[in-house]
Amino acid sequence: MMCAARSLPTFAATKRPRGRPRKTPQERNEGNRRQDIVKAAAKLFRRNGFNGTSTRDIACAVGMHSGSLFCHFKSKDALLYEVMQEGMRSALARQTIVLLAEHDAATTLRQLIRSHFDTLLGPSSDFMHAVLYESRSLNTRQHNVIAKLQGDYEATWTPVLQELASTGCLQGEVSLARHLIFGLLNGSALWFNPKKGISIDDLTDAVVALCIQAPPAIRT
Repeated sequence: MMCAARSLPTFAATKRPRGRPRKTPQERNEGNRRQDIVKAAAKLFRRNGFNGTSTRDIACAVGMHSGSLFCHFKSKDALLYEVMQEGMRSALARQTIVLLAEHDAATTLRQLIRSHFDTLLGPSSDFMHAVLYESRSLNTRQHNVIAKLQGDYEATWTPVLQELASTGCLQGEVSLARHLIFGLLNGSALWFNPKKGISIDDLTDAVVALCIQAPPAIRT
């Protein structure tokens, strides 16, 4: 006599969660390590220069073996490129917050100047220092990408300056004024020292005073 076939238990199909799967603890740790490397590299590039910083120096700063660094970045050049991209991402994010607020042109320019100083001289200034002074170490493709980001960032100031020029608050040609303003702002990275009693607010007030004049009185 044949035995009756045993029926197999049925299981409800497990629903696949929507969106991206959650990162494992190891994946989260790897992401944090990568960010630690980028921060350490930015700091060392500023202190010693790109050519004066070795991968061993960067690995030591984050408590890693030299070879382990290449699990995250294939070369020191790639790491510099990431540092610069991080600097520009931060600058563009700050700028976007300013531009989303609805203010008159004079207030917007003031906030753009203040935001630029925060990026250039604030806690994350190591990244922008690399953007300003280490671009010669990039290859052509990398240089073009960073230059495009810088161009997009600076071009956003043009409509604000044009509006100020149309009311007589800004003297001179707009494109030239924009280049001069950025030269003035970026130059502060070489000499600014908050220990000397000058604050970022003081710098902002000074630049605004140089750039913006009261509109000419209307004769009746």
